Amino acid sequence: MPVRATKRGAERTPLAGDYDVVICGASFAGLAVARELAGSGASVLVVDRYEIGERQTSACAAPTEWLDNLGLGASIRQTFRDLVIHRPAKTYRWTLPWTFSTFDYRQLCELLAAQGDFTFDTAKVDGITRGTVHTVHTDRGDLRAPLVVDALGWRRVLSEKSNAIQPPDARLSRGLEVHPPATGDDLELWLDPKYIVPGYSWAFPAGDEVRTGVGSFDPHIKVKDPTVRLADDLGIGTEGGYQGNWIPHRLRPATGDGVFFVGDSAGHCLPTTAEGIRTALYFGLAAGRELRTVVEGRQTREQALSRYASFSADHKWAFDWLWRVQTVFSGMNKYPAMDTALELTSGPRAVKWMFRHYLNIAPPSFALAGARPWQVEPWREPGTALPEAA
Repeated sequence: MPVRATKRGAERTPLAGDYDVVICGASFAGLAVARELAGSGASVLVVDRYEIGERQTSACAAPTEWLDNLGLGASIRQTFRDLVIHRPAKTYRWTLPWTFSTFDYRQLCELLAAQGDFTFDTAKVDGITRGTVHTVHTDRGDLRAPLVVDALGWRRVLSEKSNAIQPPDARLSRGLEVHPPATGDDLELWLDPKYIVPGYSWAFPAGDEVRTGVGSFDPHIKVKDPTVRLADDLGIGTEGGYQGNWIPHRLRPATGDGVFFVGDSAGHCLPTTAEGIRTALYFGLAAGRELRTVVEGRQTREQALSRYASFSADHKWAFDWLWRVQTVFSGMNKYPAMDTALELTSGPRAVKWMFRHYLNIAPPSFALAGARPWQVEPWREPGTALPEAA
């Protein structure tokens, strides 16, 4: 369970110290790394500009089996078997081979943090001085550790090239949503040029609210007006304010100069779908397992960096394939070719095939105890047993 080192406001003290591991970022990826270090005996500090669970920036949905396997099921707000896709002239309903669930962001983060054993504090991370023992610079002081994780998001703060390309010229998508009080029964997507051409729109019900927004694959296209238009068309308005973020859509190196990059900082967000929560958890677990072997003396930092970098790079084919789909998809919304593509892929067998392979890019079995970082498993129907190890 995380322990706060200091308080905020007038009692906010200088922050400095030596640790075995410093994890920068306390959302999905950073907390997944910390989870895997529980019981290792390592002194672990997690720092973030915000409190744990304080700042939601997405629709917060993931495959249900991932949430259940990580012991996060209590955060689920609504579960869906079908995906409803709207085109201007027709609506398609796809029954998925697995379920997708929306969840409460704060509760999920608190549940995930409770599985860890670390100290948490708030600080703005500004940079790093590299060495055998790294020094992480924050607005409250310097933190030293031989093992450092950047899970701060697309800015890749601890990379020497972090500020080389900024939005809207960086390889990013942009998304914005509202979450007014409302209810709904379906997980819905709009492939409708009325709202956006190079992108899509969504409505994700989550109990007593419907998270509704628009995402653009072109970072130059602003999405506030189409988000308001969609919310008005649905009759739910924009009460509750806006939330959004830049979304990486290309994979980046997962290590650099002795630092582990996890989640959006490594581009661990799937192109086309912009699904980044499952992959943040997946690669966070992988990084945490490698770090654990270092603090337990079973491999060196350099070996862990090499193994984790290779693990991430082994998924490049899937990210590249989805990037190609996104590139083609970006120009199709306003043409009949999109309707033709949906007709060809809407049969039950096609949907089942597509979503089985899609889930297996980051399979939920990886979240189970004993899953190995280099283990490759075929997709299986939820509820069926894993094959016996050879």
